[in-house]
Formats: sequence, C-alpha cells, structure tokens
Amino acid sequence: LPENVTAPAHAKVDTVKRISTAVHHSATHLLHAALRDVLGKHVAQKGSLVNADYLRFDFSHFAKVSDEEIAKIEAIVNEKIRENIPVVIKTMLKDEAVAMGAMALFGEKYGEFVRVVTFGKDFSVEFCGGTHVSATGQIGLFKILSESGVAAGIRRVEAIAGDRALTYLQQLDNQVNQLAASLKATPSDLAQRIAQLQEHAR
Repeated sequence: LPENVTAPAHAKVDTVKRISTAVHHSATHLLHAALRDVLGKHVAQKGSLVNADYLRFDFSHFAKVSDEEIAKIEAIVNEKIRENIPVVIKTMLKDEAVAMGAMALFGEKYGEFVRVVTFGKDFSVEFCGGTHVSATGQIGLFKILSESGVAAGIRRVEAIAGDRALTYLQQLDNQVNQLAASLKATPSDLAQRIAQLQEHAR
C-alpha cells in the first residue's frame, strides 16, 4: 500500500482481460439455459466461476451428463452464438423481474431494484450484475472441457469460449495430426490404425 492512502490514484481497465471475461460470462448464461433445455427445468445454478481463461458452472442434476447430452448442450450454445442475439441489460424492480420470469439465485439477497440480463426473451433471462458482450456473436466459439460430480446431486461443467476455445481446438488438431503422422495414418484413419496396432499387440 502507498504511504498516503488518500493520495489520488489512476485506475486502468485491462481491456483484453475484461473482454475475455465478458465472453466467458455471457457463455455461462447460454450454458445455463442450454442445460435446462437438454436436462430439464430442475437444473439450477449452485455456483460458478468466471474469468478471462475459462468458466466453471455447478448445477443441480441427479446423474452424470452423458456424452450425447454434452454434445447437444454444446450445439445449442454455439447455435445461439451464431444467431448473434443482442444482449439486453435493464435495471428494474425485483418484483417486475420475477414476474417476467427472470431467474435468480434465491439464496442471495436482492434490493428493490435488480439488473436483468436477457439473451433472447424466450431463451435466457437472469438477474446478473456482471460484465457481458453486447451480442452473442462476440463469444465466437464455445467448447466444454469436462463434466464431473462435486457433491450429491451437484454436477460441474468446465468450459472455454472465444479465443481460448479456438486456441484449444487448434492445439488439439495439431496433436491429432502429429499422432497420425507418427503412426503413418491420416487423421480420419487414426482410430482404425490404433485398433490395428492393438490387435497386433495381443
């Protein structure tokens, strides 16, 4: 801390970090809505972490989310990104927000007025005070990295969006190409080549 804590200070926003955080935060809202679409309306947020590098979302659900369900959830989020839905942010009376169907963390305390973030009035409407993109197209890309259980009846999804998702897929593509080359196969024939090697090893 400076010696004089009352001295003037200059605050500066890290623009790159803020944009990436907004991308992951908006992707979290789309993920929440997609989870409810695929798994059911019993899904409710039980915790989350959003930063410039990734997002983590905990939610109520009674079983492991299958690979097929993960694929559907990813597809819905990326479809909403491609639709480039304008993000509408309004401050309104809490009772008015609840009446219009806005979702809230009801374990939290809210004042008379709340901030409501909407991604298409029929898709995602939530109480939220965080930073967001102005339209879903700015998210660019969404990729789920993992799904796991963290407590009884609570599941966790970790995911990446935007530039982080693109970099991840590019790295994954490079790894597949390198592996295929080392096995003298094409990427499309990689699974068959590995199966042949496993058969010979028996």
